[in-house]
Amino acid sequence: MGFISDKDKKVLQERLSKLEKPVKLVLFTQEMECQFCKETHELVEETGSLSDKISVEIYHFMNDKEKADALKIDKIPAIAVLGENDKDFGIRFYGIPAGYEFMSLLESMEMVAKEDSGLAPNTREKLKLIKEPLDLQVFVTPTCPYCPRAVILAFRMAVESEFITSSMVEATEFPHLSNKYGVSGVPHTVIGNSPQPMVGAYPEHAALEMIMAALGLEG
Repeated sequence: MGFISDKDKKVLQERLSKLEKPVKLVLFTQEMECQFCKETHELVEETGSLSDKISVEIYHFMNDKEKADALKIDKIPAIAVLGENDKDFGIRFYGIPAGYEFMSLLESMEMVAKEDSGLAPNTREKLKLIKEPLDLQVFVTPTCPYCPRAVILAFRMAVESEFITSSMVEATEFPHLSNKYGVSGVPHTVIGNSPQPMVGAYPEHAALEMIMAALGLEG
């Protein structure tokens, strides 16, 4: 039995048929010492079968290290969502995007296919102030209904700014990272090297202010 029911497949096929450009899901996995690699592999293949505009590439984390390094993949299971001609918008999933987070995967593909962040004009202007690499790590759990909102907003910022990389990190799959960043509730967004996280799913303008403040830039 797959992750997606036959009923849901029909709805998703209709939705994904509207993708404006091709999307590629690049999965990094391995069979040993990876709790949810098998399930993530199955979910990615199943998702790829929903539309001829979605292609899937599977790489072994250790054997294909050069590819992993090129995409800056440092843990597994990992999914990079690439656009047409392998354009990298900096969108990453670490851990299985199951439960509520499957919606984050869907919306990330739609965003990449459109090549448009969908952010407000003021947000787009403020993000131009960021001139150094910034990594936004959004810690989530599959049962958190508010987490996709935080994940998608981080992804929108990655699409908008060439300096931003954003990742969904499934908190229970990477307990060492959850402990490192003091994750006690989700969504929990780590803003680069700032010691001040963003806990909760904030509206766009409020999240922008917190990120700019963490970077020492005008919000």
